[in-house]
Parts: sequence; structure tokens; C-alpha cells
Amino acid sequence: MTKKTINPETVFNSVQYGFSQAVIKTGNRHLFLSGQVGINKDEETTPGGLPAQTKLALENIHSVIKAAGGELSDITMLRIYIKQGAESHENQRVISSLLKQFFPSEPPASSWVIVTGLSLPEWLIEIEAEAILD
Repeated sequence: MTKKTINPETVFNSVQYGFSQAVIKTGNRHLFLSGQVGINKDEETTPGGLPAQTKLALENIHSVIKAAGGELSDITMLRIYIKQGAESHENQRVISSLLKQFFPSEPPASSWVIVTGLSLPEWLIEIEAEAILD
């Protein structure tokens, strides 16, 4: 199995924000993770706003991928949905910081989308992931 991130100098430096422009990875299984939000196993939304919800969503992604036999480094793509009104520049810096914490090297590619709402009004972020496993 190999993984290579693609970040050419001819486009902006996305790694500073915690994601790569593209990822090439080989493996045997393609894993699609449902969107994860900032709720615990008891379906309680974590207090603390977008920073806390983002951290818990990423922790939930880590839990699911481990249960499938993978690791965070196997993730090739994230789709991040941010609720309108929560997309401040400061909150985007928080998301970037957490992405760099969870993906310190060769981060996955990602798309960030501002949406009018998520399934519950208190949810501020939802993160989907794709991974290639051995």
C-alpha cells in the first residue's frame, strides 16, 4: 500500500490549513464513512460550540475507521459541512488547527461547504470521510 499527497507549487498552500490538494493511495478496500457530528454515543451534542463539535466529530471518525481496521492516515478525502453563521474566519482557523492535529502529515484532500443547516439545529459541523484500507 502506498500513499502520496499532491501539493504542487502552482496552487495555494492548502497544507497550512490542514488538507492536501489531492491524495493518491492504493489498497484493497474503499471505506465510506457517514457524516460525523459533535455528538457522543448517547446522542448528546457536546457543549462548547464549533471547536468542541469539530474535535468530537474527528474523534468519532477516528473511532469508526479504527473499528473498520484502519487509521486516520488511511483517509483520503474529507467533506466538511459548516452551518451558516458558524463559518467565521476564527472558526475556520480552529477547524484548520484541529485538522493539522489529527492529520499531522500527508493530510487528506477536503472540501469545505457552508450549508443553511444540518439535521439538528444545534449541530454546527458535519464531516464525511473516505478511506482506502489494506
